[in-house]
Amino acid sequence: MLYAEIARPPNPTVSVIIPTLNEAENLALVLPRLPRWVHEVIIVDGHSTDGTVEAARLLRPDVRVVMDSVRGKGAALRAGFAAAKGDIIVMIDADGSTEPEEIGLFVRYLMDGADFVKGSRFMQGGGTEDISPLRSLGNGFFTAAVRFCFGGRFTDLCYGYSAFWSGIVPLLELDSTGFEIETLLNIRALRAGCRIVELPSFEAKRVYGKSNLRTFPDGYRVLKTILRERLRPEPALKLAPKSNLPYRNRLSLQAGLPAHDVTPSGLGAATRSPLAPSGD
Repeated sequence: MLYAEIARPPNPTVSVIIPTLNEAENLALVLPRLPRWVHEVIIVDGHSTDGTVEAARLLRPDVRVVMDSVRGKGAALRAGFAAAKGDIIVMIDADGSTEPEEIGLFVRYLMDGADFVKGSRFMQGGGTEDISPLRSLGNGFFTAAVRFCFGGRFTDLCYGYSAFWSGIVPLLELDSTGFEIETLLNIRALRAGCRIVELPSFEAKRVYGKSNLRTFPDGYRVLKTILRERLRPEPALKLAPKSNLPYRNRLSLQAGLPAHDVTPSGLGAATRSPLAPSGD
């Protein structure tokens, strides 16, 4: 087994990746709420016809726009990861369902020693206004399947709010094109030996437009991804084990609880509280 080390600078730069397809109205609910210390915002657009790119540039003149010719959320995220220049990559949705104010907490845990941080709507302190009973049932089944097949302690598999050190991207060898990219990210991060932290996250309802998620076709793609990964050989290259983390880092990662101070040191002040109220 070969082990890799990745760079973890003490004052990292942060890139936020936002896939878009006809999200012009919703971007006004997302871009102004990003923390001021974010260094780079990348919109990966699937050739929107509603002025999404123009709206993004109006709301944030420094936004980088990547035009993606391959259809699907997974393809868009992979294009964004390839274009990102930051030490840390954060992926959020363009529809306003993910809370940009939570980014500070995600980055804080990465700086405290995690390799991969993901949100969970089903931990205490998280919640959702957007998921249907059918999708919740499917997500629970897929989450249990991944825990059985690969271990780990995931509580929410099919949720696309994650942050990670950019150095782990080559280790994951991502190849999905659709919504199953979220499942693939989680499984391959686990199998690559990443130190993974789940944090409570709140998912709001989409305000404008309709979701591109298709419950049964995309659910089938998630299932195929799990089965394919179960048959995939162990990765030849993993992250080097980290047994010598400072005491503060070990404590925060083992506790798994949000800290009161969520402003990552050296990055500036967060503009809002990072956690929304718990859902029912």
